[in-house]
Amino acid sequence: MHPVLILLLGMATVLGAIILLRLNAFLALIAAAVLVSLLAPGEAATRIPRVAEAFGRTAGSIGIVIALAAIIGKAMMDSGAADRVVAAFLSVLGEKRAHTALQASGFVLSIPVFFDTVFYLLIPLARSMYTRTKRNYLMYLMAVAAGGVATHTLVPPTPGPLAVAGILGVDLGMMIVVGVLVAVPASAVGMLYGRWTDRRMPIPLRTEAGGVPEPDAPLLRELPGLVPAFLPIILPVLLISGNTIATSRAASGETSAFIELFAVLGNANLALFLSAAIAMWVYWRERKPNRLQMAAMVETALMSGGVIILITAAGGAFGAMLQAAGIGPEIQRLFGGDGTAPGMIFLLLAFSVSSLMKIAQGSSTVAMITTAGMLAAMIEGAGALPYHTVYIATAIAGGSLVGSWMNDSGFWVFTKMGGLTEIEGLKSWTPLLAVVGCASMVMTLALAMLLPLV
Repeated sequence: MHPVLILLLGMATVLGAIILLRLNAFLALIAAAVLVSLLAPGEAATRIPRVAEAFGRTAGSIGIVIALAAIIGKAMMDSGAADRVVAAFLSVLGEKRAHTALQASGFVLSIPVFFDTVFYLLIPLARSMYTRTKRNYLMYLMAVAAGGVATHTLVPPTPGPLAVAGILGVDLGMMIVVGVLVAVPASAVGMLYGRWTDRRMPIPLRTEAGGVPEPDAPLLRELPGLVPAFLPIILPVLLISGNTIATSRAASGETSAFIELFAVLGNANLALFLSAAIAMWVYWRERKPNRLQMAAMVETALMSGGVIILITAAGGAFGAMLQAAGIGPEIQRLFGGDGTAPGMIFLLLAFSVSSLMKIAQGSSTVAMITTAGMLAAMIEGAGALPYHTVYIATAIAGGSLVGSWMNDSGFWVFTKMGGLTEIEGLKSWTPLLAVVGCASMVMTLALAMLLPLV
């Protein structure tokens, strides 16, 4: 069977299983992987075992880091470290720049913490600022969203970009650095759009419209210190980025104690393990949990992380089976028949497919994982790209923000917690994410041309 037809059947299986049958993304991706493997060339006896082997390879590469990232996020929320980060931005920027403080808080906290949780944490501050100023409520909400969604999709150790980096074989330090380079301007453009929308569509605070009640703000003296609060975020970024620098120096033949040290400490598994240990220590110091409470916190975090691991590994298996079907050389023939590198076509394809997956099934993480599997198979046989593979990852991330509507849990978190109507959500949340996603894609294209990193 023709590879492109196999690809289309695989995509139809994923979308049909999720949208029509309402199956979990894990089952949808495994079903698609099995179907593609059965249709792909190879000995009959290996067609099912190779799905399990590909699943295991992907799980082995990202399973530990996703589980540890989930623990870090949960411990930071329960210990008050996340609240301390927000308080720090507000104290530095002041109430007059509260929208910037909310955006920066969402940007930083969404690196280790799920966006839904970050939004719930910051919504009381948005409500409080409106109570004081009686204006710009929608801008405060969109500031949190503009900051949070950018790093949620672009910067590890959030599960989405973490999984995409693993599937595409992108160095985690490189993903962090380039992800931040893309996320900062994309978030800024989103904030500008939020201010413009707030002027066109001023919305008051409506507690009766479904907004969440405002919890009591924690006293500053009850929160962790600034350094312990930020350390679980900063430490893995520094260690993993240091490992990336050390690896590049080692590749050029340089040897030093610095390279050897960061080759160990900068491994993503160890870096996140150290960060998780610090986050748990802060939680223990601040809340004095007993053994059962500590175990319950970790177990809750691992339950959420386990689902992501399963979906990510299934997406990796799906991509590996597409690779076995020969989709890479076929795409190369279609878009680069002269044998040259396909250039920007893969970036556009990554963005478009990710957007389609987002519109169809709602989850940015599932859209990113599924698209990464497809693109990994495509670029495998496409020869040398004129840019680093990390730009494929950021293009996928940008596309996963375009087309968020009522099938996206983030849409309902934004509207219901913010006290907005569904129509107001479609007029604010949906275009905001599209703006951030398109800005990410523009930044990706610019960096790929000006700073190809190859």
